[in-house]
Amino acid sequence: MKIILPEGVSYIIHKLEENGYEAYAVGGCIRDTILGRIPEDWDITTSAKPQEIKECFKRTVDTGIKHGTVTVMLNHIGYEVTTYRIDGVYEDGRHPKDVEFTGNLLLDLERRDFTINAMAYNEKAGLIDEFGGIQDISDKVIRCVGDAGKRFDEDALRMLRAVRFSGQLSFRIEEETRNAIIRHVEKLSLISAERIRVELSKLIISKNSGQIYEIYNTGMSRIFLPELDAMMKVRQHNNHHIYTVGEHCIHSVGVMNLFFGIGSDCIDNSNIPKDVFVRASDIAKDIDKKGHLILCFTMLLHDIAKPQTMTVDDMGTGHFYEHPVRGEKIADNILKRLTFDNDTIAKVKRLIRFHDYRLEGRKRILRRAISKIGSDIMPMLFLVQYADILSQNPDTFEEKFEKLNAAYEGYEQVINDESPLSLKDLAVNGRDIIEFGIKPGPAVGETLKLLLDTVLEEPEKNDRETLLNMLKGRF
Repeated sequence: MKIILPEGVSYIIHKLEENGYEAYAVGGCIRDTILGRIPEDWDITTSAKPQEIKECFKRTVDTGIKHGTVTVMLNHIGYEVTTYRIDGVYEDGRHPKDVEFTGNLLLDLERRDFTINAMAYNEKAGLIDEFGGIQDISDKVIRCVGDAGKRFDEDALRMLRAVRFSGQLSFRIEEETRNAIIRHVEKLSLISAERIRVELSKLIISKNSGQIYEIYNTGMSRIFLPELDAMMKVRQHNNHHIYTVGEHCIHSVGVMNLFFGIGSDCIDNSNIPKDVFVRASDIAKDIDKKGHLILCFTMLLHDIAKPQTMTVDDMGTGHFYEHPVRGEKIADNILKRLTFDNDTIAKVKRLIRFHDYRLEGRKRILRRAISKIGSDIMPMLFLVQYADILSQNPDTFEEKFEKLNAAYEGYEQVINDESPLSLKDLAVNGRDIIEFGIKPGPAVGETLKLLLDTVLEEPEKNDRETLLNMLKGRF
């Protein structure tokens, strides 16, 4: 098998070989190249010790010298070059206490997590695949290198990584590897929230985000997301729904990924009306990668409070009064626990609070809704509502889409009209109000809100002279 290495990677490998050392591209970059994917980065492993690596190149950075990693700088691009190594004892289920450098490539490869990540390549030796990585790629299998239990004892995060890779690649987890996850799941409590957040974030925007089910089925969610376990067990007892709360939320994540052009193996898209899909996909084009992640976490958590708010009436119908408000608070706790940034937390919370908000097509009502919700997240909210509906009972789609489509068309008109929607859109500001004669303080803000209330009803009155004349008449 021939792999075309990037120019910089090829140069580093040849330079090390010229100096008498072995060197290979290794790990995920080889896996992704074989799969026809574009690697995010290229890692190089070598028999050269860190100091020997540094002597071969003009510009290097000691990024992980203790563990044998030196970053070689070429044309302002950094390439991580790591000495073959054997990991020492893992005392905390996360990190080796120390590492031992070795001159044996196979000893380095056998310490890695999965067979598909334990392959190496250079132009001289070709592909080195001692653990069946190529076969497992062919069979679409995630399998640990060697003893799965030992791999998870070394680093418990590998259990979540197994699910993440199965989601990204649409591979199944090999039986013994999966059984080892179930046996070792408690060790996930040793892993930092930051590392869990990174893996969960990659899974939730993956091709097969439905593998979130495996987080639940293997018991991992019990360790870091017990709220998911509660949702999975709640039947909704409502003709609007055909899934449990948890199933509905996981399905809606997959739908959201479809909007962003990620073909989902967990979604039957035959029930998605073409006009809805086209509209939602068009909205998604203007939302960046972070917004995509925010939307997927919103979908996973939007009904998080349903287990706590469920009531069943005399007719046997389930109700979930105030679940958006309570869900916002629960989501806040979850996202802080997982160490998300403040902007992500704030937007997910707002989207959850308004995910059930009934939007209408009339422009006057829409202007008030946008002012209340915030124009910055309105496109995202429409996507949330489209994904939410598409994860309910298909028999109820028609009327819901009729209303939501009308609301979106009205929203576009409001935006095109450049209607004033917030205090910053007013033709007057706080200074104008003070100059008018109102004393600085809360009264200034209250006056501006009064004027905004007026122009939300009658946008044509958003004129400085008109607004000040209104104040003269009122005061």
